[in-house]
Amino acid sequence: MASPGRMDPELPEYRNYVVSRPVYNEPSFLEQYERQLRERQTVREKLVKCCSCSRRRTIRMLKSLLPILEWLPKYRVKEWLLSDTISGISTGLVATLQGMAYALLAAVPVGFGLYSAFFPILTYFFFGTSRHISVGPFPVVSLMVGSVVLSMAPDEQFVVLSPNGTVDNITGVDSDARDAERVLIASTLTVLVGIIQLILGCLQIGFIVRYLADPLVGGFTTAAAFQVFVSQLKIVLNVSTKNYNGVLSIIYTLVEIFEKIGTTNIADFVAGLLTIIICMAVKEINDRFKHKIPVPIPIEVIVTIIATAISYGVDLEKKYNAGIVKSIPRGFLPPAPPSVNMFSQMVTASFSIAVVAYAIAVSVGKVYATKYDYAIDGNQEFIAFGISNIFSGFFSCFVATTALSRTAVQESTGGKTQVAGIISALIVLIAIVALGKLLEPLQKSVLAAVVIANLKGMFMQVCDVPRLWRQNKIDAVIWVFTCVASIILGLDLGLLAGLLFGLLTVVLRVQFPSWNDLGNIPGTDLYKSTKDYKNVDVPEGVKIVSFYSPIFYGNIDGFKKCLKSTVGFDAVRVYNKRLKALRKIQKLIKKGQLRATKNGIISDACATNQGFEPDEDPEDPEDLNIPTKEIEIQVDWNSELPVKVNVPKVPIHSLILDFGAVSFLDIVAVRSLRRIVKEFQRIDVNVYFASLKDHVIAKLDQCGFYEDNIVMDMFFLTVHDAVLYIQSQVKTQNVQDPILEKINLIQEYKDPLELMDREENEDGLDVQDEAMRRLAS
Repeated sequence: MASPGRMDPELPEYRNYVVSRPVYNEPSFLEQYERQLRERQTVREKLVKCCSCSRRRTIRMLKSLLPILEWLPKYRVKEWLLSDTISGISTGLVATLQGMAYALLAAVPVGFGLYSAFFPILTYFFFGTSRHISVGPFPVVSLMVGSVVLSMAPDEQFVVLSPNGTVDNITGVDSDARDAERVLIASTLTVLVGIIQLILGCLQIGFIVRYLADPLVGGFTTAAAFQVFVSQLKIVLNVSTKNYNGVLSIIYTLVEIFEKIGTTNIADFVAGLLTIIICMAVKEINDRFKHKIPVPIPIEVIVTIIATAISYGVDLEKKYNAGIVKSIPRGFLPPAPPSVNMFSQMVTASFSIAVVAYAIAVSVGKVYATKYDYAIDGNQEFIAFGISNIFSGFFSCFVATTALSRTAVQESTGGKTQVAGIISALIVLIAIVALGKLLEPLQKSVLAAVVIANLKGMFMQVCDVPRLWRQNKIDAVIWVFTCVASIILGLDLGLLAGLLFGLLTVVLRVQFPSWNDLGNIPGTDLYKSTKDYKNVDVPEGVKIVSFYSPIFYGNIDGFKKCLKSTVGFDAVRVYNKRLKALRKIQKLIKKGQLRATKNGIISDACATNQGFEPDEDPEDPEDLNIPTKEIEIQVDWNSELPVKVNVPKVPIHSLILDFGAVSFLDIVAVRSLRRIVKEFQRIDVNVYFASLKDHVIAKLDQCGFYEDNIVMDMFFLTVHDAVLYIQSQVKTQNVQDPILEKINLIQEYKDPLELMDREENEDGLDVQDEAMRRLAS
């Protein structure tokens, strides 16, 4: 059997189909197929339905709020418990080390990174909908937290002066007071981030992450990786620098690092460099042989144990002045309330962190949900992380989300559910209670090197730019702009700038959309672009324009320009030129130099024809009162005229607007479309609409689009319906020239002009209203 994407050459009956049906416009279609009316609920009915309670509804709401009630009863103990246990132990070892390492990014003592790797898991286990993500610190979010912490508690606020109290005699920094203040700031920020996430989740605003497009996130995380690298580079080199924040802070930090590179601590540099090389090499082995290695080699844990042993045995701190972790608190600190007074200083940064943390978690969660065929609830994830961060903030933690590398370890080692996450939390708990003292000799440069080694995946996103450029240049520009802006302006302002730039590109793409001049594929009811396809037939005297965008106040001018470009003339200019020619013809008829007959306008052979006077000559204001008979004359506007007025040729008699891709119209667009239809109608070009969606037709009706000459009969179900209708109308008309305009020189010419004047005053159709009134009088 042939695949769905290909047709079997042995089944020719599937190559063709024949449909016989009438030509439908909207009224004829509705006459045969009645539209079903939708019942709209009142606000009161919606509230009653929303507030109603039943046993089934209550259970469903509980399962939605506590997803554990949905999946835990279905947990397969015999099949999944062993896999979850192995996965939890592996993930817990990595989480322990990463928690300590990412604490350096958050500008808090490393021991508080262990708390941040433990507490968030406890609440996410109950409220989260992803089965595979590993909840805890993430470098990008940790760096954003550290940026706020350093800006609110810089070292300069905690300098210790000499006994004489002069600034010139600074003896150092009160690290205990500084660290306590920074922990308070980080935990307060975490609570505020959790509150924002919880509010957004309760308001069902999970869709906000959709505005963080993949190119934007890619550029932002790459810039964040660069920021992380620079922040950890000074730790690897053990070079002290000022804590810069804001615009160009990363540049200032790099400059100062290179200025002080001569003070590099060799022991820390060698340890950090070896750690980076070894970790990256082993990670590459894990990736290449992941199908052969049952469990990834926990190289970070191995390197940390070896580095700690070497540091302790050689006594690197005393002999080489190496920077070590020193003190790690054992056990837990009692819960402490956040400092609410700080909320006003960090609310802007908190919102950015809340959205970024959520976006990262949902993006990673969706990858594994798709892989294992289950769904995650975006709004519930907002609630889950909000509760987790509020809870964790009371225990001196910094903001939690998920880490890509840690989640990959949890999934690749056989993790099936969040039971693996709970087991990993138990491993972190053991480290907090029992291993704190053992890790005190560990060099900070090793932890910083572990962070740098885990940035490889984010740096490799740079390779996406050439692919994006080939596929969509605008997405590539968004990626580069967001990356550069985040590096120069900082992560919070850079994210905002990237988001605004991305929205600007959407606005520009809608404001300057594409359109096509369509033609018929011979023998079919298909219509394709005349620019893109060969052997496309364009119906004689018909222009078909397809517009690929909503039409609203921002792009209506672009729509008018595309219309003029496609049809090849300006309907308003054509009308004004014809009006000017008619005035000259009338004047010459009154002078007796032209005679009007039913067969056209005839020049008087006995009189000098001055009809070809220069177009710019002033008209004779004198009324000669020459009597003229009220007869019907014919003017063929595409032939040579007896007056020297350059009237543009109009080679079409019908215009079809294919609005199949128009998703909505606003009131400005509706009014403009009505003016456009009138402008074409008064130069004898009929306008038809094709393929409009029902809600767009309803919007036209609501906005008062229809008038005497603008009726529902102009709307057709397809372009082909409109073309067939036009062709049948042309055949039945007993005229020689479809562009032929018949006017009554006095009555039938006068009254329509006065009517048109009134319409133009309402809609702004013509700029020569006063001239028309003078002519009509």
